[in-house]
Amino acid sequence: MIETRRPSAFLSRLVLALTVLVGLATTLMLITAGTAGAGEAAPPLTVVNPQIVAWGLVAAAMSTALGAIGAGYAVARVGSAAVGAIAEKPELFGRALVLVGLAEGIAIYGLIVSILILNRIA
Repeated sequence: MIETRRPSAFLSRLVLALTVLVGLATTLMLITAGTAGAGEAAPPLTVVNPQIVAWGLVAAAMSTALGAIGAGYAVARVGSAAVGAIAEKPELFGRALVLVGLAEGIAIYGLIVSILILNRIA
């Protein structure tokens, strides 16, 4: 029997911390680019408060980031259970694939919400 090692709790927390850090850095870059570019463009019919644009970008980034983190967690849990079930009963492949697809749908919902937010503030 092949023995596998589970990643340590430290490694899991490190990956989560790096993911959050990259998400925050990306959000700050988007806020900076959005507020810097807002003054250079031609003014629209109604002037939009830069604070609203900044918080809209934060909301869009957070919905995408949290949706992706949630989908990753769900796929990890469902995928490992699905692989175990398929190893015992290969005829469960179709059902397991549907469950993994449903878990991945969480990321798509987060992306759709962020697109709706960006369309609203544009």
